[in-house]
Amino acid sequence: MWAIGGIMFDLDGTLLDTLADIAAAGNHMLASFGLPAKPVAEYRYLAGQGAPWLVEHALGPEHQHLADEGLTRLKAYQMEHGLDQTRLYDGIADLLEYLTALKLPMAVLSNKPHPATLEAVARKLDMWRFEAVEGHKPGGPLKPDPAGALAIAEATDIEPGRWLYVGDTRVDVLTAKAAGMYPIGVLWGFRDQAELAEAGAETIVANPFEISNFLEQSAIRLDTR
Repeated sequence: MWAIGGIMFDLDGTLLDTLADIAAAGNHMLASFGLPAKPVAEYRYLAGQGAPWLVEHALGPEHQHLADEGLTRLKAYQMEHGLDQTRLYDGIADLLEYLTALKLPMAVLSNKPHPATLEAVARKLDMWRFEAVEGHKPGGPLKPDPAGALAIAEATDIEPGRWLYVGDTRVDVLTAKAAGMYPIGVLWGFRDQAELAEAGAETIVANPFEISNFLEQSAIRLDTR
């Protein structure tokens, strides 16, 4: 019987509803170049693959010469205003309390820039203990490269195959699969069930309670050493 050793979370679209703030940062960057804003809903598909990818695709092919400066402006705005509208998704606090009571190690792995990831967790998730919090660092690989997930597994001395990885996009599912972790897709974030299923999510949940239920009802036992 497989023993779960820990649960790793994506951040944006999984633990925190950051869409409005991501859109505000992207549109601030565009406005600083005199370019038109994009609808908030469009940022559901621009988020999740790292800030450089977001900037490049928000600018479009005709403005790629602005990408480096655009990334600088986006990051600066996010550090000042990146959490203005951010909130926990409904049910996340209860889920984290439940996992804490189980003494199940938790971690965060995001494609958000590392300083902004640390700031978000410190300001919005400070009530709970995470064994590791990692965002994207300059020169490092982005998800779905499994390097970050594997580094967390090594640092916590929990084998990759004993981690659940929870996220809202195909990037998260592919990260989990590449790292040999169990992928759980969530439907309250930025993407839909079709994307998660196509990417190969083993379990897809509609609300955080279903993760608690998954742990309680499945045949998979917990290792709470």
